[in-house]
Amino acid sequence: MAGLLKPAAATQLISALRREFPNLPLHVHTHDTAGTGVASMLAAAYAGADAVDAAVDSMSGMTSQPAMGAIACALRNDPMHTGLTMEELTPLIEYWESVRFSYAAFESGQKSGSAEVYKHEMPGGQYTNLQFQSTSLGLADQWSSVKKAYASANKLLGGIVKVTPSSKVVGDLAQFMVTNDLTEQQVREQADSLSFPSSVVEFFQGAIGIPHGGFPQPLQKQVVKDLPVFAGRPGAELPPLDLDGALANLKAKYGERDISETDLMSWVMYPKVFEQYKTDIDAWGDVSKLPTRAYIEPMELGEEISVELETGKTLGIKLNAVGSLDPKSGKREVFFDFNGMPRSVMIEDRRAQSDRVVRAKATGEPGSVGAPMPGVVLETRVKSGDSVDAGTPMVVLSAMKMETVVAAPVAGKVTEITVAAGDDVQAGDLLVNLD
Repeated sequence: MAGLLKPAAATQLISALRREFPNLPLHVHTHDTAGTGVASMLAAAYAGADAVDAAVDSMSGMTSQPAMGAIACALRNDPMHTGLTMEELTPLIEYWESVRFSYAAFESGQKSGSAEVYKHEMPGGQYTNLQFQSTSLGLADQWSSVKKAYASANKLLGGIVKVTPSSKVVGDLAQFMVTNDLTEQQVREQADSLSFPSSVVEFFQGAIGIPHGGFPQPLQKQVVKDLPVFAGRPGAELPPLDLDGALANLKAKYGERDISETDLMSWVMYPKVFEQYKTDIDAWGDVSKLPTRAYIEPMELGEEISVELETGKTLGIKLNAVGSLDPKSGKREVFFDFNGMPRSVMIEDRRAQSDRVVRAKATGEPGSVGAPMPGVVLETRVKSGDSVDAGTPMVVLSAMKMETVVAAPVAGKVTEITVAAGDDVQAGDLLVNLD
């Protein structure tokens, strides 16, 4: 997944498999993060692989797969030739080049391959996602530190196989370490008092399975504390799910006609994401009808687009003007021609400046509990006057799909809670005071 398969290793691996299993189809997949992907795929082919993965040239390289055109051309006059010609590939390359341009707003900004992958071992599918997540967490200028911390986090977790969802555990721990300026050694020394991301705690509980060789000790015991630990496959302990009952509940909540079995599967696996999706649909309608560019980026003044709602029903929308910002509401009036008729709507300007709440910082005293990383408060689980033991969950934070349960570092009495559900917090902001 990370593109760690070097050419010499590909030769050794595929040759050994071919000797042991002469009739077994061998299909090799790797990414091209370091830039060695084409060489590795050629080595695998010469060693006896039946198929290797590649990507059309305009979508290849870096954290994608090696370039198909490069492999085909390299083997053109070789007994291993693919039969593909550049005359056949060029229309595909040009088509996907234009598609990629349409989605340019989602490009990661990565300009070249990086052999650093042999150090941090970050999967290609995670690399750009984690880069975006780190930027959203305010770590854009510390991306180099996140990559180094990823390697350290991997060691702390026992050098696990990194693929969804285990790669997310490593990434969450790496960002947690950078945000809190923690080294690998400091994590080991302070593990008893740290509020780790929920994914890390659940990993050590065995919620995604037990890694080969078991969990590293004593870190597992320090992270899990008194929480239950799975002894076998976590799914075996799940209670039965009443799909018919769940479908009936969803239809009661969202309407009989608006819920399909696909919606049911989405809700069962990702309830929070599905609920946010339905909220967005209620607010904006079915935005899948919009042309790609109009969905991704704002329209230009004077630009006109066509929106086909259904066969034979097409709307013409032209942007005429954007009004001034209302400082009280943070909205602007936007003026359109809608099938030739003038219309206007009030739109919230997300780029408008707003007042920022500056919160007191935790002091570093044992009873002064701060946010381990920036995020939004999902819930508070204690109230002023409560007595808590060390390890008692007090506040749940969420940031970019990463949840963290902030626990009491020491036993004591809650004297103050400075946040409520929905509040934005920065790393180090005071959440709870304990006596």
